[in-house]
Amino acid sequence: MTFNDLGLNETLLQAVADKGYDTPSPIQEKAIPKVLDGSDLLASAQTGTGKTAGFALPMLHLLLNNPARRSGKRAIRSLVITPTRELAAQVLEDIRDYSKYTNIRSAVIFGGVKQHSQVNALQKGVDVLVATPGRLMDLEQQGYIDLRDIEFLVLDEADRMLDMGFLRDIKKIIAMMPSDRQNLLFSATFSRDIRRLAEGLLTNPVTVEATPENTTAELVIQKVYRVDQKQKLDLLVKLIWEGNWHQVLVFTRTKHKANRVAQKLEKNKITALAIHGNKSQNARTNALKKFKSGEVSVLVATDIAARGLDIPLLPYVINFELPNVPEDYVHRIGRTGRAGASGQAISLVSADEYEYVRGIEKLLNMKLESSVIEGFEPKSGPVEGGKKRVKAQQGSGQNRNNRNRNHRRPNNNRNRSNRNSSEG
Repeated sequence: MTFNDLGLNETLLQAVADKGYDTPSPIQEKAIPKVLDGSDLLASAQTGTGKTAGFALPMLHLLLNNPARRSGKRAIRSLVITPTRELAAQVLEDIRDYSKYTNIRSAVIFGGVKQHSQVNALQKGVDVLVATPGRLMDLEQQGYIDLRDIEFLVLDEADRMLDMGFLRDIKKIIAMMPSDRQNLLFSATFSRDIRRLAEGLLTNPVTVEATPENTTAELVIQKVYRVDQKQKLDLLVKLIWEGNWHQVLVFTRTKHKANRVAQKLEKNKITALAIHGNKSQNARTNALKKFKSGEVSVLVATDIAARGLDIPLLPYVINFELPNVPEDYVHRIGRTGRAGASGQAISLVSADEYEYVRGIEKLLNMKLESSVIEGFEPKSGPVEGGKKRVKAQQGSGQNRNNRNRNHRRPNNNRNRSNRNSSEG
């Protein structure tokens, strides 16, 4: 099948051809005809599967082929809600690429920047609005946004929005729109909470899946290196230097650790920048630009900041710290192995993180390959029953308690609060 076989508007096909696309991806082939038919859609698709075109192309086609419900000032007809600023900006860029031969106007609004330019765009009239929940609620309350003419609602990466605590905002936003609209929900996983949200939002939805539920990209080589917490930084430097790796995305659980890792890499003459919720939007945008251009070899990110990053053909993802929610592992390593290219996902796992490994293996229904790198052999074993098992060292007079202080369990409450930092 080619895009020409999908029955899309000629102006959209021309724009698709300009991007060099000929054959739709599995999610596009499955989703586009259903959206064109007017169906509500529940779609399971990870980042890198082409899901944006899966909803943007049919949505644009229907806007072009059907007149607005009321004449007069150009009203918002389509709303795409995303969890993060980066994803919102990327979705807008794609929508503008696909609609460049049309008269459709689109705009994006998100927090972290002044609202003046966003308000100006809204006041000129917008057909398609891409937004994060927080800024959308804010501008609606100020009277700059009217959602009474919405015909299409897209929740992109809905699982992440629930993780970030946006459920209440989403329900309030839905209440502002007419009931006779088409709803599209995209999620990397179909958790119980996602299914509950879908039941309340979608009407007789069609379900499509680009990959089996809760699986990882087949082209991603997954490895686990067991290492003591205090040796992770040195091992990371070794892997990047000896592998001559470029375009490496490193994940940490906290903002502080992201900064520390980036600083360590810089001290070892590896160009690196950190991005997280405490960075300004301009700093995050500039860091991503330098990473994409190759000016910076390593981008160190927290889960929230990295969500929605569009980095073509990313070869390496390193989990400096494993996430405490198994589904986040799927999101992280989905950054590589995209568009038919292979990639590596490497996790540096200390003794206190083995419970996370077991959770990930249970989710994926597979065993992760585990090994040790010479010179970085861990001195402590996996946590069993909440207690650390420490190997005896012959001739060593070290105090066991001193050694164990290096292997404290992560504070899950603190991590959860970091994940819920304001992105809207």
